[in-house]
Amino acid sequence: MNARLLLLCLALASSPALAGDAIHVSLDARVPLGKGMPVLKVEILEPILGFDVKLKRSDGKVLEFKEGGRPGTTRSIELEQPEGRFHYEGELTVRFKGSDPGTMPLSFDTELLGPLTLTVSKEDLDLAARKLRFKLSRPAGKAKLTVVVDSGWNAFDGEVKFKGEAAGTPLEVSWPKSPGKVMKISLKAYDTADFFQSVEFFPWQVDIPHEEVNFPSGSAEIPASERAKLDKSVEKVTEAVSRYGELAAIRLYILGHTDTVGATDSNRELSLQRARSIASYLRKRGARLPIFYEGFGEQAPHVVTPDETAEPGNRRAEYIISVDDPTLTNAPFAPQWRKL
Repeated sequence: MNARLLLLCLALASSPALAGDAIHVSLDARVPLGKGMPVLKVEILEPILGFDVKLKRSDGKVLEFKEGGRPGTTRSIELEQPEGRFHYEGELTVRFKGSDPGTMPLSFDTELLGPLTLTVSKEDLDLAARKLRFKLSRPAGKAKLTVVVDSGWNAFDGEVKFKGEAAGTPLEVSWPKSPGKVMKISLKAYDTADFFQSVEFFPWQVDIPHEEVNFPSGSAEIPASERAKLDKSVEKVTEAVSRYGELAAIRLYILGHTDTVGATDSNRELSLQRARSIASYLRKRGARLPIFYEGFGEQAPHVVTPDETAEPGNRRAEYIISVDDPTLTNAPFAPQWRKL
């Protein structure tokens, strides 16, 4: 979007009728990079012999133009410049037939706008303090923030004004305390020219309580006697889908764990296969959402033990419902989530 600004300096050194009757001057001051250049526009309203424009840019570059035309003509003078903001000083001289020329002082700013960059990451989100920090690559104008909690209500949906803070300045938006867990945060950050970039976060996740499946030693096959436990888990997953599925596209993540009996690599593979078995059973029994699984073997124990210790508390699985990949506090490596 170009900002059309009237030139501020319209006083003439001579021929007072010039400003009101002979020409009209305007400026397309802000232009996105790759979409042309800022343009000085001179509309000829009355007969003139021609006009000259002489400008000095704030980096010292001098620009000169000679133009003319009949009444009704608009001359567009492209102000070629590098990316960024520049100030121009100079004058426009209009030549008349049988009369002395009139001069108009010019003073204005232009900006060639490179891509607007919004710098923000999950680490900039502080849910406990209800704040989100970010930076813009150009002066800050405003931000539109929407925070949705898992009750379905908006904890905040409004606009935050800034004061043209310089590019790279740390900025912050916040929201009031509200019942429920924050499910979705939408940020649309604008510069002073109303260009914007946006980002969404889904920090929400819920653990599904369940009874642990007791697998035979070294096996990933679910015994018939253990299936009732998973049937109850399907009911809880279905309840979660019914409750939260309309608010966001939720997923189920199954994490498998073992105790320290056996080799580390074998335990990881065993936990992966058990997680897959649970995921497959839940799908077959009616879990209607995307399911992902991963095995962590003995490397993320619930109970810390020496090696080769048979600890029932470590032979377990986690069921997590979330929108994005869940945040894991004790993951020994970056999960390679497999989709069922």
